[in-house]
Amino acid sequence: MARLIGLLTLSFVAIALAFNVQADDKKETKLTGTVTCAKCGLKKSKKCETVIVVKNGKKETVYYFDAAGHKKFHGDTCTEAKEGTVTGTVAKDGKKMVITVEKVEYK
Repeated sequence: MARLIGLLTLSFVAIALAFNVQADDKKETKLTGTVTCAKCGLKKSKKCETVIVVKNGKKETVYYFDAAGHKKFHGDTCTEAKEGTVTGTVAKDGKKMVITVEKVEYK
């Protein structure tokens, strides 16, 4: 019985730590680069999707806006790319990097 209680306690601690690690992964991030359309500007998509292209040396990383961010900011950048900064939380969705947009500031 004591072993069972110890095992359950250990399981609860492990689960609590796992949830704590996941919560810490969602840190607010500022990305600076070119805000554009993945379809019209980059020719990387079959449908319009708002993205920010961040250059790090020779490497470019494309971050896709979440659905709400796309809806709110796509009209600004579909046919004309703009330099700016996007603030939000970044997560990986399959092969894509997705940013949950909190704020967009154009230069």
